[in-house]
Amino acid sequence: MIRLKSLLPRGLYGRAALILIVPIVTIQLVVSIVFIQRHFDRVTQQMTRGVIIELNAVLAEVAERPDQARQMAQALGIRLDLPAKPAKQGQRRVFYDLSGAAVIETLQTELPGTTFVDLETDRDAVLLQVALPQGAAEMRIDRKRVSASNPHQLLVVMIVTGAFMTLVAYLFLRNQLRPITRLAVAAEAFGKGRVLAYRPSGATEVRAAGLAFLAMRERIERQIEQRTLMLSGVSHDLRTPLTRLRLGLSLLPEDEETAALLGDVSDMERLVDEFLAFARGDAMETPEIADVQALVRRVVENAQRLGQAVELGPMSGPSEVRLRPVAVGRALENLVGNAMRHGRRGLVGVVVTAERVVISVEDDGPGIPAARREEAMAPFARLDHARDANRGARAGLGLAIAADIARGHGGALVLGESLWGGLKAELVLAR
Repeated sequence: MIRLKSLLPRGLYGRAALILIVPIVTIQLVVSIVFIQRHFDRVTQQMTRGVIIELNAVLAEVAERPDQARQMAQALGIRLDLPAKPAKQGQRRVFYDLSGAAVIETLQTELPGTTFVDLETDRDAVLLQVALPQGAAEMRIDRKRVSASNPHQLLVVMIVTGAFMTLVAYLFLRNQLRPITRLAVAAEAFGKGRVLAYRPSGATEVRAAGLAFLAMRERIERQIEQRTLMLSGVSHDLRTPLTRLRLGLSLLPEDEETAALLGDVSDMERLVDEFLAFARGDAMETPEIADVQALVRRVVENAQRLGQAVELGPMSGPSEVRLRPVAVGRALENLVGNAMRHGRRGLVGVVVTAERVVISVEDDGPGIPAARREEAMAPFARLDHARDANRGARAGLGLAIAADIARGHGGALVLGESLWGGLKAELVLAR
């Protein structure tokens, strides 16, 4: 069963074609076997028996008046050679000669003395030899007299008509499948963060599915817009008092207590930035064609200017891809920052294929156990101190933001083990 499923087409068009072709071919085979094998075989047997009556008359004349037998055979449309040289035995016919089997069987059964029947040497005639006391008599009969002439024509008509009707049915079915394909394309594009123009069409059920998709997409877009407006207000409300607090602290005398309070304000601003970045995601940015290699190179250079030991790894594949460059840059910065917090060096590379973009960030830190990698990508996740010895207050949203941006591009964030034994984070984006 598994092997059979692997041979079946996976696409909707292929399966629809299979649904059309299998019944038509089955009907043609059944009609061919039942109609041709039964009806035309009986017709062939009846026609052959009529010729056998004439052959018996000629053979009886050969036994009594051999000289007049040739004239009689010629009058009946039979060529007679007496005696036949050399004498032969057996039968010959091509494998696709369906009615030939009935001709040979009828001649050998109902014409006594038949030793040889040949339907292969001359396709338009029946050559046979009959054993007589005077020797073997060879006779030639027109093939049209012993078998129906249109079985093959019927097959051709059936095949041509079946192929034509299959084509017509497929064209009609394609018009019904095309709206489903368009709906799938629109849904897949929306899952990757792109909004394609889509208008429901097709059958009633397909239109209902299309309208449901449009309603769902509209609700999601409205929720994103409302969340963005809310976050804009929250950002303003939170940053204003923090700014006043920082300004007030800057007016106080510089001492250890004031420095500690300024550090707390910086931590609060960083936490607010992380919260807003996670809540905002990448929904407000429109996908565009961008140079992913230049984007990766810029993030690495920025990290190097901050004194971080980040190296640029191998980059392969085309550089121009469609993505949200600001969001991808933010996700990559989070991954690089996460690597530098837990390791001493990092390596960033990118591989672009026809189906996806893979940006990898490796470090030489303690890594994350395989059993806890899924947990590490959850919002506000805090692992043990071996990996999560944060410098300053952190919200635990770095990996969660990167995973959310990857999902917004139809991909995922994959965590593994680096070449140095640390953590390898792969930002996989669908193309």
